[in-house]
Amino acid sequence: MRYAIVIEKAEGNYSAYVPDLPGCIATGESLQDVEQEIREAIRFHIDGLKEDGLPVPQPTSIADYVEA
Repeated sequence: MRYAIVIEKAEGNYSAYVPDLPGCIATGESLQDVEQEIREAIRFHIDGLKEDGLPVPQPTSIADYVEA
């Protein structure tokens, strides 16, 4: 499955979260680090849902940019 992620720049690192997987977050020192960490967090999160017998949410979020 392909999930949309949101990456935010913090003061000394980056953070990321997955809108379709509440509570699935990650941090990293660089964009590359946080992207790798969020991939692992998504896998871990989905595995945990499956182990608990809970449904895995389908990806529904859409990411896009708009000019303002």
